[in-house]
Amino acid sequence: MGKAIIFSAPSGSGKTTIVKHLLANRDDLGFSISACTRDRRGRNEIDGKDYYFLSIEDFRRRIDEDQFVEWEEVYPGGYYGTLKSEVNRLWNEGKNVIFDVDVKGGLKLKKYFGDKALAIFVKVPSEEELEKRLRERGTETEDSLSKRLFKVKFEMTFKDQFDVILLNDNLEESLEKAEKLYDSFNNEELELKEKPTEV
Repeated sequence: MGKAIIFSAPSGSGKTTIVKHLLANRDDLGFSISACTRDRRGRNEIDGKDYYFLSIEDFRRRIDEDQFVEWEEVYPGGYYGTLKSEVNRLWNEGKNVIFDVDVKGGLKLKKYFGDKALAIFVKVPSEEELEKRLRERGTETEDSLSKRLFKVKFEMTFKDQFDVILLNDNLEESLEKAEKLYDSFNNEELELKEKPTEV
């Protein structure tokens, strides 16, 4: 049975960039593809590569059959979750599983996997910096931006429930820190404490 590496953070913190970097540089890692009930975005998204696209009925049936490690109804009728079969698929390939999930999902995964998991919360230096990053993306309206920033404040209150808080103020350094964290956890050299370590 393999290990689980969980990256969680408010949107815009850089967790996806860190996860992609680790996947490109560590061949013993496999990315956990989430299941969801939303429609595909254009022709670019591929079932089984970007997401497992399920109907609401199919998703609910799988909930009833206890097929998920964790799941959440993010908005009415909008379900997202991690299938047990997906985790087992990667473990059977001899890989450790890496997750890029929201804060709630990250804590559910940490609880499910117990000491087989390393849960990392990616933190930006300040909310002002995060707002700047989200504005630079150019994908937010003022309304959606204020909703996102409200969610950020809420999600930041959970950071102390993770194993490690990774401060992402310099991307190059953060990528290096993430590699060291993964390697020491994988080699069972990382000592996890009651309270999270900030790196």
